Amino acid sequence: MTPTQSGSQQYGFSLVELAIVLVIVALLTSGLLLGISAQRNVAENADAQRQLENVREALLGFAMANGRLPCPADPTLTNADATVGTEDRPNANSACNRIYGVVPWVTLGLPETDPWGRRFTYFANASFTAPLPPGAQASFTLSTAGNANIRDSAGSANYIASSLPAVIVSHGSNGIGTSVDEQENVNSTLTFVSRTPGNDFDDLVVWIVPSILNARMVAAGRLP
Repeated sequence: MTPTQSGSQQYGFSLVELAIVLVIVALLTSGLLLGISAQRNVAENADAQRQLENVREALLGFAMANGRLPCPADPTLTNADATVGTEDRPNANSACNRIYGVVPWVTLGLPETDPWGRRFTYFANASFTAPLPPGAQASFTLSTAGNANIRDSAGSANYIASSLPAVIVSHGSNGIGTSVDEQENVNSTLTFVSRTPGNDFDDLVVWIVPSILNARMVAAGRLP
């Protein structure tokens, strides 16, 4: 009997068996990573939605305290600029320099960016950010109408909301995307899109409802 035929028998994996094991491990790992990625995406979207709600409440609180909405901040300024994150207006008695910009996070005492590290887009109608007339408690009246609109797609005739004084947008993980609907939220028109997220759209949009703004202003003694 040869030496290889004696003693205990040796066992091991063949190359085919090793390949199968590696494939199984790869599939399990990819599935786990996809699950973690999906959970993270859900958490980030929930966090962004909470931030948007906080921004809206801060805007309403600012209006109740000051009789107007704040001006948008200049989106081109870097954090090295002394006025970054503040209202873009020459002085308290001047009109805003812009109706489109970013949320003035320093003025409102809010975080600068959304969960993806981007500033929040902010539109505010000039009638609602104007300086207060002499002796007035607010820059607008109960009958003042905004001019921003929300649709369910860029080409749709269906309005979700209209005559809005202000709109706030988080551009999601895609950032400023290339789809028509996402471009509608960055093209400086009076129309914004809010719809179910998909591969080509993940923006989150909230707005100031005129009736709620008016009710808050009445409660604060700013209107009528």
